[in-house]
Amino acid sequence: QVQLVESGGGLVQAGGSLRLTCAASGSMSSIHVMGWHRQAPGKQRELVARIGGGRNTYYADSVKGRFAISRDTAKNTVFLQMNSLKPEDTGLYYCTGGTFYPDRYWGKGTLVNVSS
Repeated sequence: QVQLVESGGGLVQAGGSLRLTCAASGSMSSIHVMGWHRQAPGKQRELVARIGGGRNTYYADSVKGRFAISRDTAKNTVFLQMNSLKPEDTGLYYCTGGTFYPDRYWGKGTLVNVSS
């Protein structure tokens, strides 16, 4: 089993920055792709960013150029650096992981609230 624990969320003004951290533990041998999903109020859950074993990355169009995902494999930790935050970035951010796509394991989420 895999456990994912997020931290780093909070309240920030528009234009500010936050850094989310995900600590992973358990049987990590099958986890090759890590990612961050978010659930915004009244919207469907969406994949914000993902990172593979080869450090290849993907970003949703809405966050390109503002967010950066990274991982420390030795420490089983994944980060999401969020800059130039907008009110529409508000939501519950989930750390996720999987073998080919980051949707098999989910953390409980950390809340990001961006005020205008």
